[in-house]
Amino acid sequence: MTGRALPVPRLVLWRHGRTEWNAAGRFQGQLDPPLDDRGRRQAAQAAPYIAAGLTPEDTVVVSSDLVRATETARALTAVLGVQVRLDERLREHGMGSWEGLTRAEVADRFPEQYAAWMAGRPVHGRGGEDPSAVADRALEALADLPPAGVAVVVTHGGTAGRLIERLLDLGPEHRRMFGPLGNCAWSELVVQGSRWRLLRHNSSVLPQPVGRVEGVGPGPTGTVAPEGAPPPPGDADAVL
Repeated sequence: MTGRALPVPRLVLWRHGRTEWNAAGRFQGQLDPPLDDRGRRQAAQAAPYIAAGLTPEDTVVVSSDLVRATETARALTAVLGVQVRLDERLREHGMGSWEGLTRAEVADRFPEQYAAWMAGRPVHGRGGEDPSAVADRALEALADLPPAGVAVVVTHGGTAGRLIERLLDLGPEHRRMFGPLGNCAWSELVVQGSRWRLLRHNSSVLPQPVGRVEGVGPGPTGTVAPEGAPPPPGDADAVL
């Protein structure tokens, strides 16, 4: 399934805010830890920037039903004044036996699997999901959206990566061509002609002194970094 015939011509793929498991380098997969305090602040800071220029009448917000994504999405819908649509097809890449383990634990218990994952090769024997299946289900969720000018898709690091690859027609040999999304970072794609184009990737809000926004004056506490900052090295779910 390609993404060219989606009912929306513009997509903002927004990764959820930080959880304690992200901070600890623990694989979440489809397990369901909530945002931590920092993750909630990240969502509150990013929401006004994502909402800028959007209108409630022409925007749909759809989210994975896992709590870390829904909490992030509701920071945006509170600003926009719209309802969030929840869809389990936007959940994170299922990681099988790795879920709940740290990177160090996986490397110790499953060294061959971990080496394959780090090299971007298929991981055999772990269970969970095939990357192409993740892209298939996520695109099916987007295909079921109502027509709108833009969809903000609140999802996860691995799922966002597979969506970007599928929308840009990148094959398995091009996996990880783009760096992973950091917590609460986003990417934007639009249809141009007959193809999807990536306009920006891994944008994020960098904290500033309270009450100041660079170039704007008093307002939300942050400034947008167009290419964002790389996720912390231990953020396991960012490099799926």
